Amino acid sequence: MKAVNVLFGLLWVWIMLVGISATRRAQPMLINFGDSNSDTGGVLAGAGLPIGLPHGITFFHRGTGRFGDGRLIIDFFCEHLNLSYLSPYLESLAPNFTSGVNFAVAGAMTLPQFVPFQLDVQVRQFVHFKNRSHELLSLGLSGNFINENGFRNALYMIDIGQNDLLVALYAANLTYAPVAAKIPSFIAEIKLAIQNLYQYGGRKFWIHSTGPLGCAAKELALHPHNATDLDKIGCFRVHNDLAKLFNKGLRKMCKELRLVLKDAAIVYVDIYTFKYNLFANPSKYGFVKPFKACCGSGGDPNNYNVKATCGQPGYSICNNVTLAIVWDGVHYTEAANKAVADMILSTPSLNLKLDRFWSH
Repeated sequence: MKAVNVLFGLLWVWIMLVGISATRRAQPMLINFGDSNSDTGGVLAGAGLPIGLPHGITFFHRGTGRFGDGRLIIDFFCEHLNLSYLSPYLESLAPNFTSGVNFAVAGAMTLPQFVPFQLDVQVRQFVHFKNRSHELLSLGLSGNFINENGFRNALYMIDIGQNDLLVALYAANLTYAPVAAKIPSFIAEIKLAIQNLYQYGGRKFWIHSTGPLGCAAKELALHPHNATDLDKIGCFRVHNDLAKLFNKGLRKMCKELRLVLKDAAIVYVDIYTFKYNLFANPSKYGFVKPFKACCGSGGDPNNYNVKATCGQPGYSICNNVTLAIVWDGVHYTEAANKAVADMILSTPSLNLKLDRFWSH
């Protein structure tokens, strides 16, 4: 009987250890790369660019380095997973990396390489971050360091490309062909980033498409146009056609990589469709005047003036920011970000709590 009791005791300990290990393995963690769509303070920490009020006015009630009145899509992902908001990699004072780390910096592009803080630099920063984390752990130091298991089980998100398209568009005087010719080089950089992250242990990837750039109030306000330049809902046709071409290449690249990186989950997230839905059906989501910025100057139809942008002398804020899709002519309001996040998280194949993201 004594031997049986010892056996049961050992079995119970084994079950507990397996349970604890499984819990640790399943701990969600996000590692993000990108531009202002998901920058939670990287440009503020890295470049010292002051992004204060009115940015952040709705939720944080202070400037956090985010472009917008409140939370970003990635913030809603963190809330969905009961995680703390991601600290920027570049934050020097009291960062919290228990939920992951954010390498995104506003203004980032895929090209040119080696220019802070382009995508290749963000990946290099990740490599240093991982190596340094392992070094500190090996020294027995305490802190919110990510271990190898955490890196391997993290979900790696990449949301970048819109700045490449816009810069190329401006250089080409809003003509399609020259920009279309550059898109393969943008896609190649994102592919290289995924391959490099895979080499360093990443196995779970969410690759975000770029949004409908031609629906931004800034673009509509800055570039003279007539009805033939716009699509059926009033967005710049050339911008959106190029965004769709970019996204087509991105989707194809993801499909090709799945055939090569067979033990990786590479998910293409159709951000374009989710965001375009807001502009095409604003009342469905509780919005009005979809092409008018909430924070800016100039009034209807776009409330955007490059000489008095959001936060600069002469700007004003709309009476009810929850009714606006666009915050400052470029970036989305918290209400719009929440609507997009809700659409993503209600899509079964994009469920962040699926076992395939966290169970290994």
